[in-house]
Amino acid sequence: MKFGMLHLFENPMDRTEKEIVDEQFDIMVRAEEYGFDSVWPAEHHFSEYGYCASPAVTLAAVAARTKRIRLGTGVVVLPLNHPVRVAEDFAIVDLMSDGRVDLGVGRGYQPHEFQGYGVDQTRSRDMFHESVEIIQKAWTEERFSFDGEFYKVHDLSVRPKPLQKPHPPIWMASLSPETFQLCGRYGFNLMCAPVFGFDVNRGAAQIDEYREALREHGRDPAQHEIAALTMTYVADSSQQALDDFRDPVMWYYHTFAKYIAPPPGQAPVKGYEMYTRARDFLQMATWDAIVQGGAVIAGSPDQVVDRIGRVSEICGFTHYLGWTRIGGLAQEKVLRSMELMATKVMPQLRGVVPSPS
Repeated sequence: MKFGMLHLFENPMDRTEKEIVDEQFDIMVRAEEYGFDSVWPAEHHFSEYGYCASPAVTLAAVAARTKRIRLGTGVVVLPLNHPVRVAEDFAIVDLMSDGRVDLGVGRGYQPHEFQGYGVDQTRSRDMFHESVEIIQKAWTEERFSFDGEFYKVHDLSVRPKPLQKPHPPIWMASLSPETFQLCGRYGFNLMCAPVFGFDVNRGAAQIDEYREALREHGRDPAQHEIAALTMTYVADSSQQALDDFRDPVMWYYHTFAKYIAPPPGQAPVKGYEMYTRARDFLQMATWDAIVQGGAVIAGSPDQVVDRIGRVSEICGFTHYLGWTRIGGLAQEKVLRSMELMATKVMPQLRGVVPSPS
């Protein structure tokens, strides 16, 4: 099992933006020192929910200060970015980092972000499909053309090419059943998110759909990775973990629901099951319900080891993405949790090798 960390750059507005950026970079660089395998900044815009507007810029800075850790994106919102520019930016970062890029991609889900960029959110699925095809062509073909509804490319040679061949690993964020199957058809690595409502207690069936789609398209599931994004906090005692983490987690869910819901008087965007999830989160967002659904793993080191191990056994995750700096959790508490992960949790789970069903 591998271990990574997600970074949202969120700010409950009691810190300066400079403080937030400095703390997040400190955490990402220290992640390598603590032995984590990867860091994953997430693209967001225009709110305290998160303002890592450019994961490429962020990871370029991290690349310059690290030597080993993988540099992932959790995720790049493809409909808000021109795919040729995405291909160029992450090829540069891959070269700068000696081939450490993992490109995580998604459709995005926050209405105000699409409005801010003047992008029609109802077309995001089609834009996503065109984007992933263009990015792969840009990385692997000397020259290519593409004639789509949203993007048109004529006899273009995109330089530079990434160091990793045929290209950096691509990961796809999946929430609805059809996106698990789509991820398998594309042949991408899978990113699941208990944070966004993926129930680890019932999610094995969706993981199986992903693996079956891989097989149907001639791919070996054993050669593909599955990541789980879970809010994670380790403290010296169970009670301390619960006391420290409860308020930051609840801040996140109420903020998430505020920005995912459609504006007053506007109907939900067709196909966006996230709106329903947001409503459900507001109705069920009690600490006990969130923990029971698998969105949060918090406790003493032994408790966290046990819970991560059980989640891996149920769903077969190969890459555990812990999300610790949430809701302005104090920097010293984040670093202490990372230290406990490094010394008491990860060593016990490194040897866990999930078997594809």
